Amino acid sequence: MGVYFRQLLSGRDFAVGDPVATQMVNFSYLIGDEDTRQAVVVDPAYAPEELLDTLAADDMTLAGVLVTHHHPDHVGGDLMGHPLSGLAELLGKQPVPVHVNREEAEWVRRSTGVSASDLTEHDNDEEIRVGELPIRLLHTPGHTPGSQCFLVDGKLVAGDTLFLQGCGRTDFPGGDPDAMYTSLRRLAELTGDPIVHPGHLYSAEPRAALSEVRRTNMVFRASTLDEFRSMFG
Repeated sequence: MGVYFRQLLSGRDFAVGDPVATQMVNFSYLIGDEDTRQAVVVDPAYAPEELLDTLAADDMTLAGVLVTHHHPDHVGGDLMGHPLSGLAELLGKQPVPVHVNREEAEWVRRSTGVSASDLTEHDNDEEIRVGELPIRLLHTPGHTPGSQCFLVDGKLVAGDTLFLQGCGRTDFPGGDPDAMYTSLRRLAELTGDPIVHPGHLYSAEPRAALSEVRRTNMVFRASTLDEFRSMFG
């Protein structure tokens, strides 16, 4: 089975010229099964119609959306007075299932205005299939209550839980430094040394092996919860 995987940077690969997208440097991801030509989009903010156009140009069919968390720069909504297109606009063009963690569903609804019936809620460590491609959903709270990461084909799509340098902030509503510590330790223990693909380009490189991230990222220097709290709490 061939795996279709594209990492797209806002302000460069799509939403070009959008000042918010250019400043926020979000990544969206297109992931699918090359045999069935089915794909999902991860975090369709800023210009969802361009992401749909990219799929169409690649002869892929949208089968669903994966949401890492509810912040407007990932799913659309109001970002400090800036209205961002995202999930609602995408569903208006192409209604598909939207896969969210159960703890994040209400936050996503409030942020985007989509209805409960648009969302498919998941618990930790569930698996969905896109065509024949399995994607594992990992609940990683800390940045938000229902943040989730995705394991697929030796890749970890980490959202704002883990960057190549640093981790997501825990001082926004719903943030929890204790939960973040636990989530990061869980990710650090993943087997197979997956390639980390973060939610933002906050580093020189757009991706790196988990072993390299563990070696160089300061969030893994804390060996106890108290140390982590003193650094990031």
